[in-house]
Amino acid sequence: MQFRSADPSVVRSVTQRVLLNAWLRALRLPDTLPLLGDFHTEGSADERADMMGFDVVGSGEATRFLITQEGARLTTAYGNEHVEPRLRTNRYLDDAIGPERYAGVILSYRACLARRRPTYTVAEVTDADGKEVSYERLLLPFGRGDAVEHIIGSYKAISIEGGFRLHNLMGVAAKSAPVVTERAVIDRRFVPTDRPVSHDSVELI
Repeated sequence: MQFRSADPSVVRSVTQRVLLNAWLRALRLPDTLPLLGDFHTEGSADERADMMGFDVVGSGEATRFLITQEGARLTTAYGNEHVEPRLRTNRYLDDAIGPERYAGVILSYRACLARRRPTYTVAEVTDADGKEVSYERLLLPFGRGDAVEHIIGSYKAISIEGGFRLHNLMGVAAKSAPVVTERAVIDRRFVPTDRPVSHDSVELI
């Protein structure tokens, strides 16, 4: 499945839409990347449990993603509770989740780097009790010039069947492998609003 061009309406999660809006507010010019220091959101500590931060290291096919922050619920979803909290950061994503799962997610990260715009994916997976769960991933790029230097990710697991088992939902020992149903780059043309430049925000059309 190829990444399709989309606007913010593709994002289902309300909290992820809030994060996307904060990314848009951080943009200084339509065709640039926002600086990480300009990204401000009122997200709670509970929201950070579903988020990760990365430094982008290297370039091209050799690019790796160094974890700078790892949310507690993500640790549970990938079955990494055995890793000491102090060791969950300053390690690379491919080492943290293993080569099999990394191969299934790397396209989202590479699309974020190549397009320099947020990427959004949805994968369907089954928990240990057989309940169907949608796993939504939103990646937000930050940097200077043409280079993405940092990525902030938000990851939401939602089931229309109500409560579900999060433990090892996305790990290599999960009951089922994720099946991707949506791949999108949120890259529709940026249009500045009529506000003064110093308080600029942008919309997507």
